[in-house]
Amino acid sequence: MGVKILTDSTSYIDKQVTTELDIITVSLNVIFGNESFREVDLDNNNFYEMMDIKGIPTSSQPSIDELYSKMKEVVEQGDDLLCIFLSSDMSGTYSTAHIAKDMILEHYNNANIEILDSRSNCMQLGFAVIVAARAAMEGKTLEKVIELAKDNIRRSRFLFIPDNLKYLKKGGRIGAANALIGNFLKIIPILTVENGVTTILTKVRTKKKAVINMVDTMLADIEEYGLSEIVVHHINCYEEARELANSIGEKLNIEISICALGPVIGLHVGPGTVAIAYYTEKNMR
Repeated sequence: MGVKILTDSTSYIDKQVTTELDIITVSLNVIFGNESFREVDLDNNNFYEMMDIKGIPTSSQPSIDELYSKMKEVVEQGDDLLCIFLSSDMSGTYSTAHIAKDMILEHYNNANIEILDSRSNCMQLGFAVIVAARAAMEGKTLEKVIELAKDNIRRSRFLFIPDNLKYLKKGGRIGAANALIGNFLKIIPILTVENGVTTILTKVRTKKKAVINMVDTMLADIEEYGLSEIVVHHINCYEEARELANSIGEKLNIEISICALGPVIGLHVGPGTVAIAYYTEKNMR
């Protein structure tokens, strides 16, 4: 009997990594009117073409059937299960997973399922999942795997910069007047996730200055707490992400991975977004 790890599609972990570490994934959904699409089935380019035509969609949590099915497969194999999902303040995935767990326990009394709220998304969530999966592959107990995942969450940060404020306005993250003034004055927020919700770290004139500020924030964290792993995220702006990754790589003398963000996060912040997710050697919080 071992430990399996289940996460959701907003972790955006590279498929090769999920395969190597045997990470199980359930998909959130994107909804255009009466049409619903699983995030994992959507290509980014096609998604933004659809969005140009149909407008900004909404998103929804994975179906309870998919959650139940994935949990059942693990339990029937005799393994323990740790589920790590995006922030419960951002999605109903965490609460729905608890419903699915209760349904499992009605039929499998000895099932050992734990559900962890990552309090974030993207690779800030993804790193906790990867660390947990590595520990599981090493044969560590469920309790130890949970401990390591929680420890990683305390040592991680996610910083991101939208290209403009249109999508934040649509999602209610920023008021219409502020969005209008911000776009006119080219004011760009540097966003982060703390206590499970998106917050504004600071506001900067022009995206170029925002990127410099974001990198400086990361470097200050690394100087104080050390660095374990880092990834650069982007939404349909690979060249910009590559430039950012190369710049950071030169400063730290390491190679930086680049990872695209999918539609569920993209519909909230929009194409042109660049981001950094990383975790340190010591606790930041």
